[in-house]
Amino acid sequence: MHETAALLLLPRMRVQNANAVSGPLSWGFPAPSAFTGFAHALERRLGTQQLEIKFGGVGIVCHRFEPLAYKPGGQYSPNVFALTRNPVFAGWKGFVDKPAALVEEGRAHMEISLLIEILTEPIELPEDALERITATVGAMRLAGGSILPIGMSKRHAPALFEWPESTAEARAEFRRIRSQLLPGFTLVQRDDLLMTHLRELQTHAPQSDSLDALLDLCRLNIEPTGPDPDHPGDTLWEVRRKPGWLIPLPAGYAALSPVFSPGEVRNARDAETPFRFVESVYTLGEWLSPHRVKMPEEMFWRHTADPAAGLYRCTNRYITNHPQAEGNA
Repeated sequence: MHETAALLLLPRMRVQNANAVSGPLSWGFPAPSAFTGFAHALERRLGTQQLEIKFGGVGIVCHRFEPLAYKPGGQYSPNVFALTRNPVFAGWKGFVDKPAALVEEGRAHMEISLLIEILTEPIELPEDALERITATVGAMRLAGGSILPIGMSKRHAPALFEWPESTAEARAEFRRIRSQLLPGFTLVQRDDLLMTHLRELQTHAPQSDSLDALLDLCRLNIEPTGPDPDHPGDTLWEVRRKPGWLIPLPAGYAALSPVFSPGEVRNARDAETPFRFVESVYTLGEWLSPHRVKMPEEMFWRHTADPAAGLYRCTNRYITNHPQAEGNA
């Protein structure tokens, strides 16, 4: 059980050219690991400044998301990423006018707020702690993107909230924090919906697996619903309604090999850390308005690792605190 001592709010952060391809099967908003990794990097940088803060979970709220993509063939053509040549001309081997190769990457601009749990107890921070945090955040990158300068208004300034011990006081305090996250959408994990839908698929297609259920939930399904009352003899087709704003979400990695000793695998990132081959793990995510979240624990994403099972994931406990969520989604 995590004991929350305080909450750090980093509101309305504008990120330019963030990575929009965080998994092999999907593109869009960065994976939760990008934000938990950012909090970990921030904790380490603050530690070098004698600002000892222990961070825990990270709540993610998106206010604006603008993928750098377009439709070259018109409204009904597929989205294509806007790619760049860096630099425009190759300028090597005497071919100054030869165009450089396109850099295959997916990028997006976004405006987000992060609610970071602080586990340090007791809270003893210097008076200039928020100013130092602001300066440190401005020099970092988030999901591969550049963080634009934070505005001077109160709306954009980081804030620190001491967390009450009383549940009633904590709920009241979170209501005040939550109002600063609107309008926006917070990302939560919905494995319960995925498992329920898998069982439904297996009733008429026993060979279905979790990937089939994930794709069936996240894609656009247009299905016949019966005769068209306005046009006798025709069939009425409608878009299948979803139980929420659901997305496929890269949530971590699963092992493909045993753990190798440091230096045993050539060309690894370093020769001091054990090495393991992994593949991406997907789960089902849902975007919710923050007003539907009762406590910050329901928003937090945390790193979890089970080396024996070969799973290294980011997990969220929204459904743990909302056992009735499936029926109300």
